[in-house]
Amino acid sequence: ELRHRASPWQRNLGYPLAMLGLLALTGISVLVVCFHVLELLLDDAAMPRGIQDACLGQVSFSIFGSFGAALQVVLIFYLMVSSVVGFYSSPFFTRLLPERQDTSLTKIIGNCVSLLVLSSALPVFSRTLGITRFDLLGHFGRFNWLGNFYIVFLYNMGFAGLTTLCLVKRVSWAIQAELIRAFGEDG
Repeated sequence: ELRHRASPWQRNLGYPLAMLGLLALTGISVLVVCFHVLELLLDDAAMPRGIQDACLGQVSFSIFGSFGAALQVVLIFYLMVSSVVGFYSSPFFTRLLPERQDTSLTKIIGNCVSLLVLSSALPVFSRTLGITRFDLLGHFGRFNWLGNFYIVFLYNMGFAGLTTLCLVKRVSWAIQAELIRAFGEDG
């Protein structure tokens, strides 16, 4: 219904640009994680442990300088939004979605707890994937399991593999549906 009411500019320019942006962000995040996997295999310093004695502004947290730092911020924001969307899209948690002017206090508390857990896990998630090395004030890099190569390596490989699988599945199904629609109308 929203697609039919959208203006031609939105349908022909806005939606394709949004999809290309999402594809680009997903691809960049997979490339960053793959690069981090290579770093893990070649250098022990790539492990997501805390950085000792690194004062803000004295040590660059990105190899690409300001552009890399901005890219890290965009990727972390993208991962935050995609994890919230994925959380509420899972079959078990769709019942937790708030309803306009009809949300019980229990649902509100459940949503607050869920968003708090997701936001607390985001710094560890982004450090484990190698998207950022910034430690914040919580010393999230001091968890003992972040020093275990196998856990970090498998976590990175799982993220890269599953994200690529989802990306290929979504893109190939969309292209397949468009081809069927295009050839189905002609034949």
